Amino acid sequence: MGERILLVEDEEKLARMVELELKYEGYSVEKAADGRRGLELALSGQFDLVLLDIMLPKLSGMEVLRRLRKDSQVPVIMLTARDSVMDKVSGLDSGADDYVTKPFAIEELLARIRAALRGKGNKETAKVPLLSAGEVILDVERHQVSVRGEPVELTKKEFDLLRCLLENKGRVLTREALLDSVWGFDFVGETNSVDVYIRFLRSKLDDAFGIKLIHTVRGVGYVIKEE
Repeated sequence: MGERILLVEDEEKLARMVELELKYEGYSVEKAADGRRGLELALSGQFDLVLLDIMLPKLSGMEVLRRLRKDSQVPVIMLTARDSVMDKVSGLDSGADDYVTKPFAIEELLARIRAALRGKGNKETAKVPLLSAGEVILDVERHQVSVRGEPVELTKKEFDLLRCLLENKGRVLTREALLDSVWGFDFVGETNSVDVYIRFLRSKLDDAFGIKLIHTVRGVGYVIKEE
């Protein structure tokens, strides 16, 4: 097998038990005991599946899932002591692939993992989602950007901003809308953060390749147009 699984769980005894069972089944396992570390590892792209507890220190499992789904479609199975219908609905609506309530039989968890990994394989055979404008291509799954086939190195925030603009190609987005989408509703700062990152993108795309990709609509915001 050899698939890599990230286990984000703060109950040490449970985490150790699950880790041993998964390793016995042939999986490679890495653990995180809080939400922030779990999110950091999950975003690394090194894992085939994430087992995510809801009640975590530093960052809740629901918040980890919400942030993770902005950049990754890695399968996520939620682990929780909660068993209410609303909790399950909330987790699934937020992008979880499955939901296992504690205490659970390890056989059930293993079956859910196998099903989620099969689903991942089916998704990967589908067409890789690409966003484009002119000669600029953004590969969502591979987190890559290229112009005329030449790769362009972008930071995560630059990538997220370009993705948002490409997803709304032809539509003018205000600075506030871009802040909400890229930086998050809880961002505390000035709207000129958008202007700064627009300059970074223009330097790496428009200026570097002699194209006119990102247009300013004075008094409103920014838009990507295909000339």
